[in-house]
Amino acid sequence: MKEKNLLAELAAYLFSHSDKESGRTPSERELAEHFAVSRGQIREALAILEAMRIVERRAKSGIYIDTKQASVEAMALFARAGLPLDPIQIYETVELRKIHEIKAAELACSRATEENFERLREILKASEERIAAGEGLAREDREFHLEIVRATKNSVFHNVCSVYYMMGEQRLPIYFNDPERNVRSHAEHIQIYEALLRRDGNLAQALMSAHLQGAESYWKGLIEGHGEEPQSPALESA
Repeated sequence: MKEKNLLAELAAYLFSHSDKESGRTPSERELAEHFAVSRGQIREALAILEAMRIVERRAKSGIYIDTKQASVEAMALFARAGLPLDPIQIYETVELRKIHEIKAAELACSRATEENFERLREILKASEERIAAGEGLAREDREFHLEIVRATKNSVFHNVCSVYYMMGEQRLPIYFNDPERNVRSHAEHIQIYEALLRRDGNLAQALMSAHLQGAESYWKGLIEGHGEEPQSPALESA
């Protein structure tokens, strides 16, 4: 079994087979038998999950799961495995993503190359075509935002922000099922692109902040019970 598949399946199994009160999970031996892999492979996978703060291995006690302290990478793993995420954690991640992408817009104004601008134009054109065809912008939205982050020329920055979109793989198509939201998002993307093209960092930041406010308000509404119940445990964009 490939490492990524084992991690996702192991996380899902631990979540569904842990004691509801204590959080204690099956032992390494039981896990190895269930997944038909060696205890060494289970131990390595558990070490990764522990680094993600999903599990805690306690000497002479066992393995315990605690999703409340999970890292952003762990929440992305949960989303891919189909595990439920705490809405408050999702909202806090949306808030963090907003901070990162506003800064990305500022940096992109001074660092973006013609290659980045050409790619953004291609994405905007593809967005227009999808809207005309009555289709959602889930893929184009992700590509637009990550291209701006890529334009910062900071690979670590890009890797961090990419995690947010891993969490949105299932949720984005649902979020962009609203035709009006597609049109509004595309119009805002055009404004952000034009600010980047003019190298206006202040305007780009302001436009990105206003643009991402939609996602923040959306999740806040769900948490407070004013919006539709999410059908998928992932993070959506704006």
